Amino acid sequence: MSKVDRFPLAYAVLSRFQATGLLQAREAGRQAAETSLDLGLSRHEVQLDAAGVHADGRLLLDWKQLQAIAASENGCFRVHDGACGEIRGFSESSQRAYRLFPTAEAPGLLLAGFTMHRFKDISPNRAALEMVRAAAPVRGRVLDTATGLGYTAIAAARGAVEVVTIELDPGSLAMARANPWSQELFHHPAITCIVGDSSEEIAKYPDGHFSVIIHDPPSMSLAGDLYAEAFYRQAWRVLSGNGRMFHYLGDPHSALGGRVTKGVIHRLRAAGFRRIVPKPVAYGVLACK
Repeated sequence: MSKVDRFPLAYAVLSRFQATGLLQAREAGRQAAETSLDLGLSRHEVQLDAAGVHADGRLLLDWKQLQAIAASENGCFRVHDGACGEIRGFSESSQRAYRLFPTAEAPGLLLAGFTMHRFKDISPNRAALEMVRAAAPVRGRVLDTATGLGYTAIAAARGAVEVVTIELDPGSLAMARANPWSQELFHHPAITCIVGDSSEEIAKYPDGHFSVIIHDPPSMSLAGDLYAEAFYRQAWRVLSGNGRMFHYLGDPHSALGGRVTKGVIHRLRAAGFRRIVPKPVAYGVLACK
């Protein structure tokens, strides 16, 4: 187990959503435009000329770079001192490739070509908010079992006294460090981010330590131990007397989601959870101790 260091964001991050708007402003003959330099978190006025896009009196990137960003369907790009590169990496521990992929709001995480977030008809950040709402009230100590880009931990920290969030793969956290929407994960005083295996780390906490668990594991094929009765028994143990766990399960209307949900509910009951409440908007169930 190791704690994650804080990281300051000191560069612009753009995707096709911002690049397309700037190219349209150029075509319209404008000399200035308003855009976001942090994937939609804030707005910034930039200047346009024959050389490219300028911010704060310096050339941010040229038109050729901007066209390349606009042409990328699945890339988010770090822009700093005239250099432009896609935010992606390879994790030695999991032997998997990671990248940030853009949405109209907060970006998602792409792992070995598979999306780790909901993004159809909802942004990854808003999907995390729905999971936290499904577990409400979120107070006291909260365990977030799969950090990802940190959206769930950040949302939970708005009401919780403490949020412990656990991430197995440093590659995922590397993407979070580069993501403007994830910076509170490393700066919020209530959040403790741990690198480790949730199925092992949960056993280190005393009985009744957490009020709420938000369990958003990868698919069963990637993390079967996080769907096992043994893990659910540990979750039951570390929850307080009236504690509850929201468990993300995927689209309840899909054939796979239905099969997974049925098995999970059976194992949750076997682990001791007395009441299982469907939470279809959040794509999961709430298991009450």
